[in-house]
Amino acid sequence: MSSVDHGLVKRFRQEAGDRIAEQRRLDQASGVTPMSTEDERHYARAVIAQILEEHARSEISYGRTPLDAETEEAYAAAVHAALFGVGRLQPLLDDPDVENIDINGCDQVFIGYSDGREAVGDPVAETDEELVELIQILGAYSGLSSRPFDSANPQLDLRLPDGSRLSAVMDVTRRPALSIRRARLGKVFISDLVGNGTLTPEIGNFLACAVRARKNIMIAGATNAGKTTLLRALANEIPPHERLITVERALELGLDQFPELHPNVVAFEERLPNSEGHGAISMAELVRRSLRMNPSRVIVGEVLGDEIVTMLNAMSQGNDGSLSTIHANSSAEVFSRISTYALQANERLPIEASQMLVAGAVNFVVFVERRNNYQSGGRLSRSVTSIREVNGVDGRVLSSEVFAETPDGRVVPHAPVACIEDLTVHGYRPSGNWG
Repeated sequence: MSSVDHGLVKRFRQEAGDRIAEQRRLDQASGVTPMSTEDERHYARAVIAQILEEHARSEISYGRTPLDAETEEAYAAAVHAALFGVGRLQPLLDDPDVENIDINGCDQVFIGYSDGREAVGDPVAETDEELVELIQILGAYSGLSSRPFDSANPQLDLRLPDGSRLSAVMDVTRRPALSIRRARLGKVFISDLVGNGTLTPEIGNFLACAVRARKNIMIAGATNAGKTTLLRALANEIPPHERLITVERALELGLDQFPELHPNVVAFEERLPNSEGHGAISMAELVRRSLRMNPSRVIVGEVLGDEIVTMLNAMSQGNDGSLSTIHANSSAEVFSRISTYALQANERLPIEASQMLVAGAVNFVVFVERRNNYQSGGRLSRSVTSIREVNGVDGRVLSSEVFAETPDGRVVPHAPVACIEDLTVHGYRPSGNWG
């Protein structure tokens, strides 16, 4: 089988796109019900097959050998991916072992695998202009609203159809750059995280009972530490009869994708301003809106700004059982990170006020860490290494580390849990080996 000529793929994609657009216009003119997304995909396959058949006839008429069946199939898949997927990125997103993709210009592609391997990949576009065009298409059709990517809007964050998170920039770098972090929307449970070593069995039991006891939990960690995965697993401990509202910058949690687990979910996504600078809806506004929609719990994706004050107010005013994530390098650092965000928020909360707000809102901070395990060939591992309980405030947040890591790498009970009775009611069985 010969390699796929991406110039030819681009030509076929243009032809197929024109024919599909023409069919849409004809349907609209004749009053026919528009094709559903799935119907359009089926129609596109038929159109692609027709274009490939015409190409084969043309090659024969010029005395050239047409594509063999296997190569033609590869072209059909590539054209379909260019129309409905992410073009030459699609094979990387289809590979279950690929974890991260970093692209610094169309031909500098770096791939990180789930086992810790790093590799250089093939170009994903012929030119940087074509790469920008691909990102613009993704911005137009991913998420709940169109997100521009151009000189006036040189930054883009969105969720791809498979749940992966994409972040792109242009004009502020020499070449357009993007990073894709895999975030598959598969079901994940605490038992899965115990099975892969992220949680010890006791911590798994502890966190499950804390969720059932409606404790407010903040999950902290560095970039790509596994915060969202842990949040999703904790959310799956919430009883199915509860009404959940999620608030995110770009849809990523996907709790609304599994109605058998959570039948009553509303997923909010921040809206960026249009090219005239109008129409923005911030995370803080969405958190406020969520409180008016009868939530059992509010779940906030990564906290990065002034939504922190609104969220903490919500947690401290009866919305128990809320979950969120925050970027931090330790469980103890979370409190100063929150104060920094609160100081920068519209409310301009002084540190003392924000610390009081934290003490009245947050019950537990869970810290998850990503490490290279060099004893097993550099394999990546993620594990919860600290859980801190908020005990009160005295000028600063008072907390105790109820689970901590020992020098030999074990994570064990470290201090008594003040709200232990609330957890035991929901099935927590402490080991009794408190430090």
